[in-house]
Amino acid sequence: MAERSFRIYSPESFGVAIRHFREQAGLTQQELADLTGIDRTYLLRLEGGKAQSEQLRRILRVLHQLGVRVVLQEADW
Repeated sequence: MAERSFRIYSPESFGVAIRHFREQAGLTQQELADLTGIDRTYLLRLEGGKAQSEQLRRILRVLHQLGVRVVLQEADW
């Protein structure tokens, strides 16, 4: 699969990126939840951009005001 970067502007775009990288890694939501110690239903809401994420919204607003863009891409390590 081709390398893909995600510009993160909202909790929704963050969720799309998480889903993409989880699927690229060949993991189910349950497998990723187990590996990270979070509940699968929270991961489901996170991927759907529906998790309670006021903190993420605040961080994105601060970065926007500073003229900084958040980009997620696969690590090369």
